[in-house]
Amino acid sequence: MPSLSRLPLNECRFPDRTGRTMSMNVLEKLAATNPDCEIWWDSSPLIYAEWKASLLKDAPAEKRADWEAQLTRLFDADHVLATGQMGFRGVTTNPPLSLQAIQADPEFWADEIRKLATTCGSDDIEHIYWAIYLDVVRRGAAMIRKAYDLSGGKYGLVSGQVDPRFVTDRERMLEQGLQLAEIAPNVMVKIPGSKEGYEVIEELTARGISTNNTTSFTVPQYVACMDAVSRGLERARAKGVDLSKWRSVITHMSARLGNVGDLKAQADARGIALSAEDILHGELAVLKRAYRYGKDRGHPSKMLQCSMRVADSGPGGTASSWHIAKLAGGDFVYTCPPGYIAQLMHAEDRLPDFDPRAIDEDAPAETIEKLLRIPYFRQAYEFDGMRAEEFSQFAAFATTAGEFAAATRKTVDFVARSVESVRRRVA
Repeated sequence: MPSLSRLPLNECRFPDRTGRTMSMNVLEKLAATNPDCEIWWDSSPLIYAEWKASLLKDAPAEKRADWEAQLTRLFDADHVLATGQMGFRGVTTNPPLSLQAIQADPEFWADEIRKLATTCGSDDIEHIYWAIYLDVVRRGAAMIRKAYDLSGGKYGLVSGQVDPRFVTDRERMLEQGLQLAEIAPNVMVKIPGSKEGYEVIEELTARGISTNNTTSFTVPQYVACMDAVSRGLERARAKGVDLSKWRSVITHMSARLGNVGDLKAQADARGIALSAEDILHGELAVLKRAYRYGKDRGHPSKMLQCSMRVADSGPGGTASSWHIAKLAGGDFVYTCPPGYIAQLMHAEDRLPDFDPRAIDEDAPAETIEKLLRIPYFRQAYEFDGMRAEEFSQFAAFATTAGEFAAATRKTVDFVARSVESVRRRVA
């Protein structure tokens, strides 16, 4: 396909698999700004078909055919199984997303839990929970395994996350990471950006296991991750470990950095007025600083952008998503949840064109100067903003880890209720 990066968003069209001329999805146009840009699905593949059907049901009549073709190009389970081809280059999951997969088909998963409880003869709820979580990851990985095989391990990875209730427990995270890696060769292990997490990333890398650094927001974390990966690679090479299919991505939880931590509270306490644009500039400045740091050093880890938002004033108004527009032209991974993709599609006619030079633009100097008056932003932006021991206490980390832990507890309770039904039947 010819480069489409300079074409207006609503004019990019090409023939689909049937030869029919179709318009490009916003994310396809973003990917066209850099040949190494990757779009990933931020949810379990298990829910994609149902989500797609729901979105198309409410699609504008004049767009429904185009949207169906676009969503099919991004992911179609039968097509992947037959050809190994899909628009998404990978998949990320986390405990809340895995809970969604279970909630999407509660009867099926309750039955699976009851079977497991009966066959293993165990009343250990935590053991059964972890087995079910591994099964959710296993099923998702199987759905896109052929894309992994066809690409020689470059694409088709599914990220499975260690239990977020134990973000500082090195031994437990390592044990769970090894269990996740054993599920299938196309499972990438998600490890949180705590001091202990980076120790685990080094160890997994030394064994040739692909990793995704999650619950990460700051330049000091990203530098620590790159250093851990480099040490792990050095150890792996010294032992002759096969690294031909190894990958590393480092996640930047963009909107969470600006909105769930202490940025606004600390700004208000100092009489500093922050606009929505100031906050967005800050989120992106942190990511670009880490991105350029890695590029300058030729580091093999790839930055992954997540926690993205769309600003949309509605029909007749304007829309934007700086979290992708201001990074156009870079070779990022963008992992996109269902709701974000839906927002982009509904706003597609109001979004500005992508500029492939956007990656080289910097935030206004006066904005960065203002943000640097706020301790929280200095922690995130400065290379020496935090010590490794402080990572797990950073406000955005603590809040996000808490949310993920809460979702895990909900899943554990779902397991407990299913096991209780088995006990009642036996009684």
